[in-house]
Amino acid sequence: MPVLPLLARAEAHGTATALRCSAGTLCYDDLLAGARLVAAALLDGGTDLAEARVAFLVPPREQYVHTQWGIWLAGGVAVPLSGAATAKELAYAVSDSQAAILVTTRDRAESVQPIVAATHARLLVLEDLPHHGVTALPEISPDRRGMMLYTSGTTSTPKGVVTTHGCIQSQIESLVHAWQWQADDRIPLFLPLHHIHGIINVLGCGLWTGAAIEMFPRFDVPTIFERVAADAYTLFMAVPTIYVKMIEALHAMPPEQATPVVSGFAKMRLMVSGSAALPARVHEEWTALTSQKLLERYGMTEIGMAISNPYDGERRPGAVGQPLPGVEVCLRNEAHQPIDAENVAGEIHVRGPTVFREYWNRPEATRDAFVDGWFRTGDIAVVEDGSYRIMGRSSVDIIKSGGYKLSALEIEASLLDHPAITQCAVVGLPDDTWGETVAAAVVLAEGESLDLESLHAWCRDRLSPYKMPRTLLAVEDLPRNAMGKVTKPAVSRLFAGDSSNVE
Repeated sequence: MPVLPLLARAEAHGTATALRCSAGTLCYDDLLAGARLVAAALLDGGTDLAEARVAFLVPPREQYVHTQWGIWLAGGVAVPLSGAATAKELAYAVSDSQAAILVTTRDRAESVQPIVAATHARLLVLEDLPHHGVTALPEISPDRRGMMLYTSGTTSTPKGVVTTHGCIQSQIESLVHAWQWQADDRIPLFLPLHHIHGIINVLGCGLWTGAAIEMFPRFDVPTIFERVAADAYTLFMAVPTIYVKMIEALHAMPPEQATPVVSGFAKMRLMVSGSAALPARVHEEWTALTSQKLLERYGMTEIGMAISNPYDGERRPGAVGQPLPGVEVCLRNEAHQPIDAENVAGEIHVRGPTVFREYWNRPEATRDAFVDGWFRTGDIAVVEDGSYRIMGRSSVDIIKSGGYKLSALEIEASLLDHPAITQCAVVGLPDDTWGETVAAAVVLAEGESLDLESLHAWCRDRLSPYKMPRTLLAVEDLPRNAMGKVTKPAVSRLFAGDSSNVE
């Protein structure tokens, strides 16, 4: 019998469709049967993995769920690895997590042999599992560790974020309630499954409610559009770059092809954007195209989702809404004092059962991440008319120039209104006089050109003089991580040695 609420619910869903993927259509009973086989192989005659870390490098299909659930059934801690990670990155995660077992598929087995040899982890190949399950499984209490996800490491060495089973359940239940998940929901899943967006927001919520999830190895516009036109989905969750790509694709399609796709999007009950800031222009253009008002939310690996625009009510472009059910949120100043007034910027602090337990083997980092029991997110926000608006990361998106604290996201939002700019990233560059100066890396529309002088002329009525970029760099693409987030340290490096277009 399943020993965790998520798996108990899966048993109750029984023969309902759970997944559609390259392996075909699978019901909840199929997922549980596969999970029991994985659990038996992991236990290997034992009775409880006792929170041993199990790293797994598995494609986004039924094998992923079999492995995740099998690890939990056996009492282990699931450590999902990125399929796009380099050998060095994979080795780091397996070594840092002290994984006792590495689960993968036959086609990846040879490539991970050096990692297995270096870490002495036991290798388990899914296609070679014995075809028998176990009769006894350990009891898993909510306070036991259940999952470890690695941070992106854009500002420091990646850290293992440890969540308990109770935390995972709280994150799922909060979103199921807020976004009104139903058993008849259908949703595509093309987001990376080593990231909380794909694992919790889509896979976890969908399988909790008995919904049907269609899994794809990656996001592909023609494939997704074909399914959307067929009215395959009621829900859709993606990152801003995907919405930008879909807008471009819809504009490029002849009307007779675009119309059924637009109709398919319009019929969905909810479309969500997250993992990076959604430019107001994209929000408004998507609404104009599909009549859908995107729901933007705010979260991170350590806290799951914390703030969301409402399911029913105004979804304001540029805002992320109010705290989710079961989540406490407050803003604090640099002295860690609460900020009660609106329109005063402060760091977002979060408290509640959705917050992670610890950074793996980093007690000092864990201690420093909390103040009076509140987790310090490092993100700066203001409350405007009752709704939170994210200004950026305190470390990379707040530029301290000439005594001002400038929001890189605010400047980016203004620059994205320029007709020649399709993408942009703003960073602060060190300056002896000003402390930091504003620098903008931009991707220009095809056939467009832009210099600093003309940009300043355009910005004059849109940005205060001290917010205007002092350095401008045109690039073909902005550096991004697997979730589509621009990596600001990499953007800063683009300016190294570049002396053109400097005022």
